Amino acid sequence: MDAVFLVSFLVVAIQAGTSLVYASIGEIFAERSGILNLGVEGMMIMGAVIGFAVSYHTDNAWLGVLAAMTVGGLMALIHAVLTISLRADQVVSGLTLTIFGVGLASFLGQKLGPEGKPLVGLVGPRFVKVPIPFLSDLPVVGNALFNQDLLVYMMFLLVPLSSYWLYKTRPGLHLRAVGENPATADALGISVYRTRYIYTILGGVLAGMGGAHLSLAYTPGWTENLTGGRGWIAIALVIFATWDPFRAFLGALLFGGINAIQFRLQAMGTTIPAPFLAMLPYIFTIVVLTIVTVYENISKRLGAPAALGIPYVRGERTG
Repeated sequence: MDAVFLVSFLVVAIQAGTSLVYASIGEIFAERSGILNLGVEGMMIMGAVIGFAVSYHTDNAWLGVLAAMTVGGLMALIHAVLTISLRADQVVSGLTLTIFGVGLASFLGQKLGPEGKPLVGLVGPRFVKVPIPFLSDLPVVGNALFNQDLLVYMMFLLVPLSSYWLYKTRPGLHLRAVGENPATADALGISVYRTRYIYTILGGVLAGMGGAHLSLAYTPGWTENLTGGRGWIAIALVIFATWDPFRAFLGALLFGGINAIQFRLQAMGTTIPAPFLAMLPYIFTIVVLTIVTVYENISKRLGAPAALGIPYVRGERTG
């Protein structure tokens, strides 16, 4: 592997991993509050189709991003009402939203084009690369880090800001307290319900934004199954990253890059079968989710919020 390949890998990894970073950080916030959201895949694909449709009809990519974030937030609101207020099973609610989102996105993709025609094959506004003067000319990292679209630059800012919010601010401390011991947090005057609502909805907003990056920047346009299971990978990344934004960023680059670099390897004449490389992120996702589900104590050792997945009722024991 030479330097040219490494630079190429880094460029592709960042582009492919951006949507994963948005979705996984959103899921970190939701899970830190104690709410498991398995509806990320549905929220991402709805964000992708609505984001592209709105940007196509308004000729404004930013309005598409705003619409995608709104759709993701509304779907997360449904999840919050079901799981926080009505105390429905979080796994069932999340899976239902994913199935609903994937099906509805497929339907809307056939209807939201001009005159009710499909969106497939249409070309709309997109986010193009905006090189940062001087920095983009730096060797090795210049092209990868400073010659990207605006949504990638926003992702670069989101990672440290999320970490600072979680570990260095009072609201971040309240968030972690709610996820670890909601009864104690409630006794200290922290609103458990409000905190869980806010961060569950924020998680949906970021998942929708991740979907918008797919349809408006990474692979501009709309096709069936555009997200390709990235929502599930994002959920697994949260566990892989032990609920930390910076580790989620590194994991997203690694697995986003593996998912995308297969084409470059084929062009270089590698003997590794391309389908095998394409399977790696999904194999990882299945293994991580299976291990953590079967062996619950593993997730606790990794640092999972103690109250994750447990409904809170004031006055009742949650342990």
